[in-house]
Amino acid sequence: MSTYKPNAKTLPFVLLALLGILFIYDAGVEQEVVSTEIISKTLLLPIQNNASIKTKKIHIVQEGENLSLIFEKYKVSLNNTYKIFREDKSNKVKNILPKDRLEFLSIDEKLQEIHIYKGPLLSYQIELSPKILIKKSVKKPELINSFKTGVIESSFYLAGLKNDIPESVIMDLAYIFGWDIDFVFDIRAGDRFRLLYETPFVDGQQIENGSILFAEFFNQNNRYTAIRYNGKNKRWDYFNKFGGSLEKAFLRAPLDFAYVSSHFNPNRRHPILNTIRAHNGVDYAAKRGTPIRSTGEGVIQSVGWKSGYGRTIVIRHGGEITTLYAHLEKYHPSISKGMKISQGQTIGYVGDSGLATAPHLHYEFRIGEKRTDPLKVALPSASPLDKSKMDQFQTLRNNYIEIADQLLSKDPNENLFK
Repeated sequence: MSTYKPNAKTLPFVLLALLGILFIYDAGVEQEVVSTEIISKTLLLPIQNNASIKTKKIHIVQEGENLSLIFEKYKVSLNNTYKIFREDKSNKVKNILPKDRLEFLSIDEKLQEIHIYKGPLLSYQIELSPKILIKKSVKKPELINSFKTGVIESSFYLAGLKNDIPESVIMDLAYIFGWDIDFVFDIRAGDRFRLLYETPFVDGQQIENGSILFAEFFNQNNRYTAIRYNGKNKRWDYFNKFGGSLEKAFLRAPLDFAYVSSHFNPNRRHPILNTIRAHNGVDYAAKRGTPIRSTGEGVIQSVGWKSGYGRTIVIRHGGEITTLYAHLEKYHPSISKGMKISQGQTIGYVGDSGLATAPHLHYEFRIGEKRTDPLKVALPSASPLDKSKMDQFQTLRNNYIEIADQLLSKDPNENLFK
């Protein structure tokens, strides 16, 4: 048996044959892969819309502005303005005041709502679509009660600040007891006070100054009590523990304690340096320009220079009572003879006109021609509490005293009030 051996001439043909066989095999394999079943599925994807754009524009009402002009500025249509005003039958929305806050809420630049905030408690929400709708919202404040005590060392005002009493409450306390106590002259080291007051909050924010519910002031050998109760002509009145009104026809002092205290320098003594009892009245040494207030309601009898008194004002009150204010630096611009004056109204400013060596106020209280001591004269009070309200008042009084006594038991000044 003979074996075939390709020679050099036939070798290229052999190799070419082998390559052809390999190509055919590879093509078969590739054809097999390509012919594999393919499954396809068409998916319908939702079209995503762009998110709506919400905007809010804020406007704080200024003096002289009205709602029509503000609506025009913020592109409220005339048709909607007309509908809002027609819906606002009581004019609660329309009657805006300076510092009221307006908010204009839009979606994709289309106005949807208007909010009007008339202070921290009252607001109105105006919906514009699908129809005009006005909603009123009234928030109820949270009332937080605080109890404080104080002992006077050199100044009533400083004693209050030292015990973290708000300045407005200090001034209210001086006002409430101002008919009985001269806070310039009568205050002594060792005098003390305790008080219970409430402060309203909304959403964690204080919205008003604290209001005194109950207070006691120990001045020298006297004890004064003040209890808040519903007033006749104003929001609140203050009465003593027997239901007698603290309000009197005359204030004890003609100097504005609030003004003096607001300019107090805590690094030195009270700016009213001294007070001297003169033979015919009381001399209050005070800083030049300190406001002088009328101690009672009346009519100005005279305004002008009066020899050694210098610039002087005399006010005529009921019952032959007159008060005199002398050595003024100047008169209040509105003051004139024959003018009616209310209690506490500023009538002039401390000076040293006439026979005076330093700025001070000379104050006299006269009944007829008789000069009396303003610090001791008995002053008529306003009407006491109606007897029909005494039971309710006594219940309220006892409740306040009980609360104050309980809180005093935890106060470091407790022993001073026993």
